[in-house]
Amino acid sequence: MTQDEIIELAEQAGMTRDGDMWFSNGKTDMDVEHKHLEAFAKLVAEKEREACLKIVGDKAWHYPTPTWATVIANAIRARGQA
Repeated sequence: MTQDEIIELAEQAGMTRDGDMWFSNGKTDMDVEHKHLEAFAKLVAEKEREACLKIVGDKAWHYPTPTWATVIANAIRARGQA
């Protein structure tokens, strides 16, 4: 994941950046709130699962019966349901 992608996810999670410091939106006198860190972590995990699913999908075409790919993809998706 690139630095730009990480910054985008942090902003989606409700954080703002001021130089090297990150704050919860509307809070310039305190660090990031716990709920925004949790939201950020979930977004990062989701992005990584998507990347893993793409790898599985890209490799599946090499085999005439990609059942193994389906099993792996389902296991990756299931991690996001927990």
